[in-house]
Parts: sequence; structure tokens; C-alpha cells
Amino acid sequence: MKKQLINRFLILGVVPLLLASCFAAKDYERPEGIVNDLNYRTDNLPADSSNVSLISWQDLFTDPLLKTHIEEGLAQNIDIRVAMQQILAAQAYFKQGKQGYFPTLSVSPQYTHQELSSNSQFGSQFSTLDVYQLAGNLSWEADIWGKIRSNERAFAASYLQTIEAHKAVKTQLIANIASAYFQLLALDEQLAVTERTIETRSSSLETTRALKEAGNVTEVGVKQTEAQLYTAQALRLDILNQIRLQENSLSILLGKEPGPIARTKLSEQEITTPLKTGVPAELLSNRPDIRASEYNLMNAFELTNVARSSFYPSLTLTASGGFQSLNFDKLFDSSSLFATIIGGLTQPIFNGRQIRTQYEVSQANQEEAKLNFRNALLNATREVSDALYSYEIATEKLGVKKNEYEAYELATSYSEELLDNGLVNYLEVLTARQNALNSSLDLVDTRFNQLQAIVDLYEALGGGWE
Repeated sequence: MKKQLINRFLILGVVPLLLASCFAAKDYERPEGIVNDLNYRTDNLPADSSNVSLISWQDLFTDPLLKTHIEEGLAQNIDIRVAMQQILAAQAYFKQGKQGYFPTLSVSPQYTHQELSSNSQFGSQFSTLDVYQLAGNLSWEADIWGKIRSNERAFAASYLQTIEAHKAVKTQLIANIASAYFQLLALDEQLAVTERTIETRSSSLETTRALKEAGNVTEVGVKQTEAQLYTAQALRLDILNQIRLQENSLSILLGKEPGPIARTKLSEQEITTPLKTGVPAELLSNRPDIRASEYNLMNAFELTNVARSSFYPSLTLTASGGFQSLNFDKLFDSSSLFATIIGGLTQPIFNGRQIRTQYEVSQANQEEAKLNFRNALLNATREVSDALYSYEIATEKLGVKKNEYEAYELATSYSEELLDNGLVNYLEVLTARQNALNSSLDLVDTRFNQLQAIVDLYEALGGGWE
């Protein structure tokens, strides 16, 4: 009897080994051709192993107040905290997936009381029946086709995806804070330019009125000068409103109530980091959104393995045992022991096409994840190219705009001097003044665009996460 029992267990142990030779699960490999360096406009990408994609925001941004705001945002921003909860949830599923290799065990104490019919088979002997039971149930599924392993890998990929997504959220938050901060500095500078313009035009209005009294200009010239003053005053109000709105927006990014934002000046901003992007392969390896997209593809790939394994039979071993007695005081006697062991294969045959449907859906999800991965790569190359070229153009344009501003300032000064001596028409002076104001505001915008391009390049290159 014992020999027969041993043979049965040996058979149950050998069967999984034999079936494992037909292992159904596949190992993930990155799809060929999905990464193509030709997607990059490499004519302006220095092939340097040291690049800004490896530099953290602490090194890239030098403004101490900006650094303080970024640290505050990383600690308090709601989106960051939401992303952290997603990591914790994925981590819990990952831990669950690792437990799939182990059997499940449950304990079930039971008490049954029966009132028997006197006309039944046992009712003539027993009017009532009490049964006491303390049992344990053990169940284990052999990972013949790699379903459990694939499930574990799917959970692991999902967990790693949330980590990279968390990094991507951080990178975007840092970029948004820096962009909003630089925009606020630009508005401050434009406000200062506008207020200086108001002072200048107030003085010019008094001069124009004096020239009218002297007969050098008409009342039209006075009203035109007065109108320019009102235009500058209205512009000042618009800028003040934009400053308040920008402060509110930045406050939300910092995870606090809207209010004033401490800041320095636009002229104090310095970027000392060499803007070398490196080779394309390094770019791809440092973008958290790219990593997250590939982990999503890995997850879909492993779930396809799980769906494929459902076509094959599953081997399950179950065992139950414990104590059972009609009398509670004899429940833990050796004579009350019982045990059951069951081993079996389950092969699905007719299930309303559910398995086929699940497999086809998993294949479609995998193809979708592959396309999303491909799209993420294409967007990455575009964003880097855009940011790099925008920075170079803004830097070159900044020099041109400085020359333009200096020329308009001199033209304004000369025209006002000539007007005082009655040598030019007042319309030329008005035009020179307006051109000087517009040029000064454009100069501030160009400086902001240069800083914004740096922020965009930082974000496009992955934000310095290793």
C-alpha cells in the first residue's frame, strides 16, 4: 500500500518536469528597429559622453531662491504625492506576484449540528448529530507553462513603470516651476521697463506742453504724447495682473495657497552648464518616460504569456487534513485524524471562447504598448531637437536684440534733442519712443526664451535621473 502511494507521488512529481520541457512562456526582447538613430537631427548634436541629461537640476539652476522653490514643490506638490501612492500600490502587487510560487494554506474550524428525521436512514438511530472539525487546506499549482513567472514579471514591470513615471512627474514639475519662475522674473523686468517708460513719458508730456506754448508743436502733438503715456500706464496694469496670475500658478505648483513668491532678478540668472546633449543612445537611456513606456511594453508582453498559458493544462496539488469527531472531548485524539491528497490536470475544452478572447485582447494590448513606445521615442527626438535649436536661436537673437535696443535708444535720444530745437516732426519722436519700448520688451522676452529653451532641453533629456 505504501509502495503504491509512493509511486503515485513520484508520478505527480515527474509529470511537471516532463511538461516543463514544452515551456510556453517567452522571454522579452526589445523589438528590432524601434530605436533608430536616424530619427535624430544629429547635425547639431555633439557626440560627447558628458551631457546635460546626466546633470541634476541642483547643478543646472544656480538661483538659490529657485532651488528652494523646487525643493518645496518636490516635497508638497499634489501630483508628486499622487505618483508616490501609485508606486506603493504597484509595490503591493509586485509583492503579491512573488508569492505565486508558494502554496496557499487555510485553516477552517467547523461545528455542525443536525436534527435527523426518524424516517431517514440514520434517524432511527440518532435524533441529532453533532460534528466537530478542525481542518487545514493546502493548495499548490505547478508553474509548468511559466504563467506564475510571467505574472511575477508583469507585476515587476508595472512596479518599475510607476517608479519611472514618478521620475517623469518630478522632471516635469521641476521644469514647470523653473519656467514659471523665469516667466515671473521676465514680467518683473517688463514691469520695471514700463514704469521707467511712464516716468520718461510723463516728463516728455511736460516738455511737449512747453514746446506747444513756444509754438514748436501743435495740440495734436501734446495729445499724441499724452496718449502714449496712457498706453504705457495701461500696459503696466496688464503686467501687474499677469504677475499676480503667475504667482498664483507657481504657488499651486509648490503645493500651497496662492500668494507672493520670493524671487531674484532676470539679470542675475546664469547657466554655467555646457549644453552638450550627447549621443542618441545616452539620451534614450536617461529619459524616465521612455523607460516607463518600455516597462509598459514588458508588462503587456508578460500578460500575453499569461494568456497563452491558459490554453494548456494546469497541474494542481491539493491536500486537506485535520481532526474530526462526534465528541468534542475526543477531537484531538489520534483516531480523529483524517487526510486527503488530490493531484490533477485541468485542460480547458469548452469555455465560451473566453481563453481565446483574453489571448487576442492581450496581443492587441501588446501591440498598442509597442506603438506607444515607438511614439514616445519619436517625441523624445523631436523635443530634444526643438529645445536645442530654440536655445541656439534665442542666444543668437539675444545679441541682435541688444543691438536693436541700443539703436532705438539712441534714435529716441537724438529725435527728442532735435525736437527741442525744432528740427524734426513730433511724429518721428513718438515713433522712436514706441519702437524703443517695444524693443526693450522684446529683449526681455528673448532672454526669457533663452532660459525657457534651457528648461525645455533639461526636460527633454530626462531631467538628470540615473
